[in-house]
Amino acid sequence: MDKRRLLFAFLLMMIVAVAPSIIWPPKKPVGRPDGRTVGDTTTVVRESARDTSSVTATPRPSGRPAVVPSDSGRIVWVTSPLYRLGFSTQGGRLVSAELLQYKSFAPGDSAKPVQLVPPGDAFLRHRLVLPAGDTVSLENWNLQPTPDAPGVVVYAGQGSQRLRLDGEHSGAHVTLEYVFAPDHYRFEVHGSVSGLGGSGAILLLDLSDGLRSAERDSLDDYRHYSVVTKASKTERTDFGKIKPAERALFEGPFEWAGVKSKYFFFAALALDEGQPTFAGAIAVGGTRNGRSASRAHVTLTLPVTSGTFRYQVYAGPLDNRQLAPLGHGLDDANPYGGVFRPIIQPVSVVVTAVLLWMHERLHLAYGWVLILFGIVIRIVLWPLNQKAMESSIRMQAAAGPLKEIQDKYKDDPARLQREMMRVYKEYHVNPFGGCLPMLLPWPVLLALFFVFANTIVFRGVPFLWLPDLSRADPYRIIPIVLGLSMFALSKVGQIGVPPNPQTKMMVYFMPIMMTVLFLNFASGLNLYYAAQNIFSIPQQYLIAQKRLRKAPVAGARPTPPKT
Repeated sequence: MDKRRLLFAFLLMMIVAVAPSIIWPPKKPVGRPDGRTVGDTTTVVRESARDTSSVTATPRPSGRPAVVPSDSGRIVWVTSPLYRLGFSTQGGRLVSAELLQYKSFAPGDSAKPVQLVPPGDAFLRHRLVLPAGDTVSLENWNLQPTPDAPGVVVYAGQGSQRLRLDGEHSGAHVTLEYVFAPDHYRFEVHGSVSGLGGSGAILLLDLSDGLRSAERDSLDDYRHYSVVTKASKTERTDFGKIKPAERALFEGPFEWAGVKSKYFFFAALALDEGQPTFAGAIAVGGTRNGRSASRAHVTLTLPVTSGTFRYQVYAGPLDNRQLAPLGHGLDDANPYGGVFRPIIQPVSVVVTAVLLWMHERLHLAYGWVLILFGIVIRIVLWPLNQKAMESSIRMQAAAGPLKEIQDKYKDDPARLQREMMRVYKEYHVNPFGGCLPMLLPWPVLLALFFVFANTIVFRGVPFLWLPDLSRADPYRIIPIVLGLSMFALSKVGQIGVPPNPQTKMMVYFMPIMMTVLFLNFASGLNLYYAAQNIFSIPQQYLIAQKRLRKAPVAGARPTPPKT
């Protein structure tokens, strides 16, 4: 396979790997055309999608209940080493969720902790759909906290802490109890309702309009805003696929469902792993500014059994180290890779684990880890590159006989194929032998593309003049170095190769094209690829020198190598 075809194949691999998630995004779940439902609770979901108004809230154009101002109730603060949560006594809503170990890069935040709740909004609004069809909202119920204190402190090394909120209204009684642990971003919600009459109520649980952006590039963040659900497997529906005021129905049952941004995640989970708890979900598209969708109101449904309901909440980073220990398949809460997801995600997990291990064990900055990782990949592939070089030399020696056979049997394809295979066998040539070593680094490169686009580990990590390894180089230095290194690598690789105008053109075209392609990619990805190219230049030079020593004399018919 000549170098022109190889380079073209690499270009196609990059396009094919990145384009599917753009060209063929996951289809958004919608109601079944025949109107069938999955149980009575799904019927409630479908009806709620048509009318989300309640007896205590008026509908807005987006199809969601009006927001009760956060100052309409006292805020009870729950603080742990990881988070600071604010619960309003007006309905027990979560009106603030700060992640204390992550800084916000949003304009005007001045490195404040990441805030997940959008301004003036709230998570965990509870509404009850009664058997008679009435909807009772807890939003304006005045709940009294126990203990009656300004807040609850969850200490590291101690057991769980509880916040209980009780309220009565028209003879009915509601209790909401939140249970917190100090060592993770998950907490439990236990609720009980009495005095509303009947049984078999359905809880409507609001997840607000999505998360507040905490990134410098909010438009890039909005592109990652999604509804994520897990039934038998994890499914993602981007906010951008739900048109304004459009209602998308997600038919469960789900083990968990939530909303995500680029780096953060808010979800409601079943209390017990492997037990689908949520009957379904509705997402109503919000208004847009331009093409990016930053809002979509998400509501979950949960059966109320014997007047009680229980679930868990995760409010934290999309960090596999935090999500995996919690079970429920939460380590797959950020599905990416499009149609290549079964290949890309496992490779990404392995690559990320190796980078973290190198960072922690070698005590190196992530920038140096990426450089070292690129060099290690090339060292591991060195023996394969040597075999590819030998295959290339044998192919070069067989080029003359192959050309004669092609001219002689051009009108007899079957005979031509047999004779070519004979020459390949005589010269010990595998026509694809030179491809494999050049293709092997690409799965790692593609995995790193998605790692830097989705992994919070590199968020805000500086290196030398680079302010953030997860974002593009503001000075475009690394992409230019990458292009120059690719040109040098290609130029050295042409030593001892017979002249070919098309190949010569690709030596100049490919570095330019790849520089433009990588210009706005994460600087960490560019750093890894540039380091790998630079380290490969001496190896390519040694291979070229060996090629010159073994190249046939011009004008002489080469002899097959001895076995």
